[in-house]
Amino acid sequence: MTENQARAIQAVVFDVGETLCDETRAWTLWADWLGIPALTLHSVLGAVIERGEDHRRVFEILRPGLDVAAESRRKRASDGFAWAIREDLYPDALPALEALTDAGYRLGVAGNQPIETEAFIGSLGIDVDLVASSESLGVAKPDPAFFEQITRRLGLAPSAIAYVGDRLDNDVRPAAGAGMRAIWIRRGPWGLIQSDTEAISMASGTIDTLLELPDLLASLE
Repeated sequence: MTENQARAIQAVVFDVGETLCDETRAWTLWADWLGIPALTLHSVLGAVIERGEDHRRVFEILRPGLDVAAESRRKRASDGFAWAIREDLYPDALPALEALTDAGYRLGVAGNQPIETEAFIGSLGIDVDLVASSESLGVAKPDPAFFEQITRRLGLAPSAIAYVGDRLDNDVRPAAGAGMRAIWIRRGPWGLIQSDTEAISMASGTIDTLLELPDLLASLE
């Protein structure tokens, strides 16, 4: 048995938005596209998060009746819009992924993202065992089926997987409910605004930077 096989946690799977990538650029581009001041859109997003509503509620408030999916297709065709590009990566993202690879963990990335995000992750040059988007999986968080797909594709028991995300509602609660080790990273609007004592208690650990992960995971063994 190898050292990695003897570990309780064998794989670490990451959310994308506000976990690996800063989404400020993406939301600001949407504000520009819709002709709305960026501060207004960001403020409305904060209010939507505070109320526990879906992020798409932002568009309903700012542009009632907008077909978001159709508008997104038009935007992508016009300016090549993508939710994640290399410049969006948080400074700690690649160093953390490399450190975990060196420590022998299997890595995965799976989030509520369009399918194009999978190619973006593949372009980073990191050895990743699983890359998946809600679009390709046909199911989105917090649906338990999303997390079942992760365990099936990795071929591991849920308890052998740590899932890292910024949201208590979409990441921590459902990942822990699926039997995974849920790691909450407190950054970005959801990570700093959301407050749910029960969900926080379900997390196996809380971090402020991905560079804290190796030590945290070691402490959970």
